[in-house]
Amino acid sequence: MSPLRFCCLLLFIGVVATRFDLTNSARILGFFPSPSKSHLIIHAAVADTLAQAGHNVTVYGSLKNVIPKAKYKYIELERKTQDNLIAAAMAGSSTPYKLPNVVKIIASVSNDSLTHPRVQRLLQEHGPGDFDLVIVGYFMNDATFALATHFQCPLILSFMIQPVMAVNSFIGNPNELAYTPNVLGNQKQPMNFVSRVKNFISVGMEMALVELGQYFQRKVYDYNFPSDRYPPLDEVRKNVSLIFTNHHFSQGPIRPNVPNLIEIGGIQIKEKPDPLPTDIAKVLDESKEGVIYFSLGSNIKGSHLNEEKIKIMFNVISKLPYKVLWKWSPTELPGESKNIIFRDWLPQDDILAHPNVKLFITHGGMGSVVESQYHGVPMVGIPLFGDQPSNMVNVERSGYGLAVDYLTLSEESLNNAIQDVLNNPKYKEAVQTFSRLYRDRPMTPRETVVYWVDYVLRHKGAKHMQSPAVHMNRWQLLSLDVIGFLLAIVLTISVVIVKVCKLICCRGRKNKLPKVEKAKKN
Repeated sequence: MSPLRFCCLLLFIGVVATRFDLTNSARILGFFPSPSKSHLIIHAAVADTLAQAGHNVTVYGSLKNVIPKAKYKYIELERKTQDNLIAAAMAGSSTPYKLPNVVKIIASVSNDSLTHPRVQRLLQEHGPGDFDLVIVGYFMNDATFALATHFQCPLILSFMIQPVMAVNSFIGNPNELAYTPNVLGNQKQPMNFVSRVKNFISVGMEMALVELGQYFQRKVYDYNFPSDRYPPLDEVRKNVSLIFTNHHFSQGPIRPNVPNLIEIGGIQIKEKPDPLPTDIAKVLDESKEGVIYFSLGSNIKGSHLNEEKIKIMFNVISKLPYKVLWKWSPTELPGESKNIIFRDWLPQDDILAHPNVKLFITHGGMGSVVESQYHGVPMVGIPLFGDQPSNMVNVERSGYGLAVDYLTLSEESLNNAIQDVLNNPKYKEAVQTFSRLYRDRPMTPRETVVYWVDYVLRHKGAKHMQSPAVHMNRWQLLSLDVIGFLLAIVLTISVVIVKVCKLICCRGRKNKLPKVEKAKKN
C-alpha cells in the first residue's frame, strides 16, 4: 500500500471513529429486574439511548424486550412474580398496612433475578474488568447493586419517578420534609401546618417501609453474595455514582438536589413519533371530531379489576359520541360497541402525539401522566395503587384534568369527569401551557443521559460528586451527636457553676457565723 493510500485509510478510520465514538465505546450492563412493563420502558429508553450513542450495551430484563429494534443486546429473564406483585399492590391500594406484603414480594423478585441461571452464568463467566459500568433499574432491589461490586465498576441507578427516601439515601440527597411533600403524601407546596403534620407522618411510614425493604434485601444479598467474597450490603449501597430520575423540576415539588441526582423526565418519549399501525392511523386521521384514548397502564389486566367497575367503565365509554381506543387484555372483552376499538397493545406515546386525541383516560402512572403532559392532552384519571393517587392529585391541582376514585366509581362520577374535561377548554389550555414549559430545556433527556454517563466513565465513577452525607449515619446527619455534645458541655458548665455558687454561699455563711454569735454575747 502506498503512503498516500495508507494516510487516507488512517484519516477515514479517524473520521469514522469520531462520528460513531468507537474509541470511547464502553461495555455497559443494564440490569432491570422489575416485573413492571412501565418500569422497563423507562430503563430500556436509557439503555437504548446509550447504545445509539455507540456504547456496547447488554440488558437483562424480566419481561419481553419493550424496544424490539433497540441497538442493545437483550437477555430475557422469565418472570415469576409479576401477577403476585400486581395483586398485592391492588390489595394494598386502599390501606398502607398491606404494603409490607408488596415489599416482601419485591424481595422475591430480586432473588428470582439473581438466582436465574442466565444471571448465574453471567457471574460465573465474567468478572472484574468485563464491564465498565452497571446500570440498575431501581425498585427497592438493593441486593442487585452487588453486580457493580462483582465487576468492580461504577454503578448508576435508573428510577421511574421523582426521588423517594430510599433513592435519596444512596447519594445523600436531602429529604427536607418541612417543605418537600412526600411522594405518597398528597400534599402541595407551600405546605401549611396541617399539611406538614400529614407529610411528617407519611415520611415516617415510608421510613418504616424502607427499613423493612432493606431487611429483606439484606437477606437476599447475604444469600447470593457471601461475606467471604463480598463486602456488606451497607458498603455496596455507597457505590452509587449517579441516579437518573424520570422527573423534571417543572412538575414539582421544588426541592434541592445533590449534583449526582440527574433529572431526565420524559426519557421514554420519542422526539419524533413512530408511524402508527395502519388501522389505528386511519381511525385517528378520519375522526375529525376527536378520539379518546383509554389505558390503565401496561401492568393492569381485566382480571385485576372488579367486574362491577368494568361494567361501569364500559357503560360510560360506549355511550360517548367519540371513537375510543381502549387498551384491554386479556382477550375476553367487557362488551361490544361501535365506537370502541379494543387492542391488547397500543403505541401510547405515538397515539398521544396525534393532534386528534382529545382526552386520555388513564390510571395515573407517572409515565402515562408525563406523556400526556408532554403532548398536551388533558386527562381523566382512575388511580389504582402506588404513586397513582398522588400523581392524579397533582394533575387536578394543576388543572390538567380530573380524577375519580376507583373504590367509589359510579357511572355518574366517571361520566361527569369525562364530560367536564372534554367540554371545558381550561383543562386543555392548562396542560398545553405546561407542555411548552416541560419541553424547554438546555438538553433533551437523551442528550442528558449520554453526557452524564460519559462523565462518570471519564472520571472513573466520579467520586468527587458524592455527597459526604452518604458516609454519615442519621445521628450525624441530624447533628444529634453535635447537639448532644454541646448540651453536655452546657450541662457540665451549669453543674460546675451551681456547685461553685453553693460552695461560695456555704463559705459566706461560715464566715458570718462567728460575728453573729459574738453579737449575741454582747
